[in-house]
Amino acid sequence: MFRQTAFGIALSALVLASGLTTVPIPNHPSTNTSTRNKLLSLFSSQAAISTPTFKTTELEKSVFDEINRYRASKGLPKLTLNANITRQARIHSQNMAKGKTPFSHQGFERRVKAIPIRYSSAAENVAFNRGYSNPVNEAVTGWIKSPGHLKNLKGNYNLTGIGVATNNQGEVYLTQLFFRTR
Repeated sequence: MFRQTAFGIALSALVLASGLTTVPIPNHPSTNTSTRNKLLSLFSSQAAISTPTFKTTELEKSVFDEINRYRASKGLPKLTLNANITRQARIHSQNMAKGKTPFSHQGFERRVKAIPIRYSSAAENVAFNRGYSNPVNEAVTGWIKSPGHLKNLKGNYNLTGIGVATNNQGEVYLTQLFFRTR
């Protein structure tokens, strides 16, 4: 049974501070590359944005650690990292970074179904940022400040997978999937 909880998109603090946020509607044609292009135009107007090189597996571990620290601080059980879930999260982040899919939750149901786990609920958080020395902190902070993302972070889940991908423009895409097994 497919049950999807609330989810949305967290953007880096720079974009949130600019007042531009977007929450795509699953299977709605308005969720397309125009939102991503608007975000990129904001960044391209910034002077000399650096394009640091990140080790994506280290970023994934950092997201996992930060989320579990946050959950522990709220008296919630820590999540267990799952390689199959991580693989799907990583593929989604890579596809967004390469422009194969828009920055969105497009394909969420397909990602969930591709994971050989019996589950009762699943959710997803995604983030995109550019120009930050600590993209993980920007993403996690954005998720905590967003009610839909926070609901996922604090949700009754026991497994997670995190995928991070970067591209030559210095963009960092993060996907975190949450599962509650039966």
